[in-house]
Amino acid sequence: MEISLKHDPDFEDPVFFGHFTDTMNGQIQVLLLVVNDPDSPRFNVDRMPGGAPTKFGILERNLAEEARALEAGLAPGQVRRGPGLLREAEASFAAFVTELGQSQYFVEPLFYHNAITFERYGFSYQKGKRLMETIHRRFSSDSLLLSKLDSSSPFRRPGAEKTIRGRSWAIHDGILDDPYAGVQMYKTIARHAGIATFPNAVW
Repeated sequence: MEISLKHDPDFEDPVFFGHFTDTMNGQIQVLLLVVNDPDSPRFNVDRMPGGAPTKFGILERNLAEEARALEAGLAPGQVRRGPGLLREAEASFAAFVTELGQSQYFVEPLFYHNAITFERYGFSYQKGKRLMETIHRRFSSDSLLLSKLDSSSPFRRPGAEKTIRGRSWAIHDGILDDPYAGVQMYKTIARHAGIATFPNAVW
């Protein structure tokens, strides 16, 4: 199922987009969740100059637009800045999952920074925790990896290892040699008097 919500039917991007499916066990899985600020500038990281889709940089990369997005403070995959409503969106979706009689749901973070964000919202790792720990360790102490932050591209600047966004851009740029993939997370929804609560949903 896909849900696309626009504030204006003629506007290019939705303010909310969700792509959901269910697992073999009937549990809800979020494949993609996007929340856009329609008043913010757009960066065409999702398509090439000729219009071909990049699939968030998986198929191809629009390097010029990615560099612009980086300079504007965006993370990989973002075409616009978010409106700061992710907390509300996650809480609403968790309540929806509860209404379906489920106590858990699953997400697949497309980028490193997505996984860190989900951690802060109380998600646990079903797959990929060792990968995330290895990435953290390498950015903390692997001199060979850190030497690749050599300004050879806008996404590999010295000091990028100090921030989640900087690490995510470097990973997106291929600094790990292997693509970032295979991470799956889940959240168990606590209940109290029939209402979902989110004690770990803090930044």
